[in-house]
Amino acid sequence: MEQDQFSTITLLVTHYNRSQSLERLLKSFAEQQIVFGDIVVSDDGSKPEHIENIKTFQKNYNFRLITTPKNAGLGNNINKGQDAVQTPYTLYVQEDFDPVAGYKSHLKDALAIMEERKDIDLVRFYAYFKYPYLKPFRNGFSEMIFKIWYPGYRKFHCYSDHPHLCRSTFFQKFGRYREGIKGDKTEFSMAISFLKNKGKGMFYEDFKGLFNQRNSEDEPSTMTRSDLRQSSNPVISLVRAIYRNVKHTADLLFYKS
Repeated sequence: MEQDQFSTITLLVTHYNRSQSLERLLKSFAEQQIVFGDIVVSDDGSKPEHIENIKTFQKNYNFRLITTPKNAGLGNNINKGQDAVQTPYTLYVQEDFDPVAGYKSHLKDALAIMEERKDIDLVRFYAYFKYPYLKPFRNGFSEMIFKIWYPGYRKFHCYSDHPHLCRSTFFQKFGRYREGIKGDKTEFSMAISFLKNKGKGMFYEDFKGLFNQRNSEDEPSTMTRSDLRQSSNPVISLVRAIYRNVKHTADLLFYKS
């Protein structure tokens, strides 16, 4: 397989106490011979044993390790990682994701779209649910369409911190990630900023077909959510949907950067 050099893209990986997962992710890209202009691993104050493990394979994958003395949360971790990026584009991936075989061609497609469509701010490769309002574009990618009067609360989730390609000038348009709050709130505050600042994005319709999220017993997910938020009870789900739609509308209308 011929190597492809994505010289205009930096792979940015956020990491916390999951060095085996990080190594697996980097190995997955290497096995597909996907070569980036740079790789930045932003660590959020992991335990010493994980830092030592990372240093053992750092030379194999030629990445820059950005550390912090203590855990400062998702917002800080993305901020300091993005600050280190020096290329026009950033491929952001958390350490517990792996690209599937053949991902390289989809990354090429996404980059071509962003170079052609200067109004597109990011291209999403993974999601827990399909974005509800999509306008087909090409090669499996569709443009996300947001109108505040469209029904349902899922329309607010144009932005996600799941794997995506974005312009490295992202902060200039949408601001930095909020720090000192829980990870899910950090993510959603950026989603609101994305909409408030008229962000535009593409969504890959086979939204679980390009990356696998792997949470092993040895290195489980570090994100936890309340039982109420995850409940499948139909009454709770309905109330939750109505509440979110009203709340998110207010969040957007009264958003302050």
